[in-house]
Amino acid sequence: MVQAFKFSDQTTSPPSREDMQVAAESSRLLAALIGRGETARIRIVDGDEEITVPVSAMKMLVDILAYMAEGEAVTLIPQHAELTTQQAADFLNVSRPFFVKLLEEGKLAFHKVGSHRRVYFRDLVVYREQSMDQRRKKLDELTAQSQELKMGY
Repeated sequence: MVQAFKFSDQTTSPPSREDMQVAAESSRLLAALIGRGETARIRIVDGDEEITVPVSAMKMLVDILAYMAEGEAVTLIPQHAELTTQQAADFLNVSRPFFVKLLEEGKLAFHKVGSHRRVYFRDLVVYREQSMDQRRKKLDELTAQSQELKMGY
């Protein structure tokens, strides 16, 4: 499985204004045309052949186009990819020292390649989802508490 997401990577350039406009329109049109089946068929105007593509890939293409429409550079990363500590910290939007501390505390699995730590992307995604769930629960608790105390929220 591959996942598309915004990723700060100097090798990926943001799209031009023209690309952003084309991406916005094509994202909207493609999203409206995606079927409910397992596959979709597309035809490229410059060719005579039809191509059968998994709907999941079409949905990913819609996501990529939507990011481009917002002016974001996009990187695709396979779930089994190994990231450096800096790449992983960038993905989580935290500092590298903070990320290394998470590794040292055992909050995330890692392995070493020589003397360098590496983290599987799939583990980062799971950690991020768990972290977001914990944050939502804490915010819900704070909201409930402020309502009980009639703090006007």
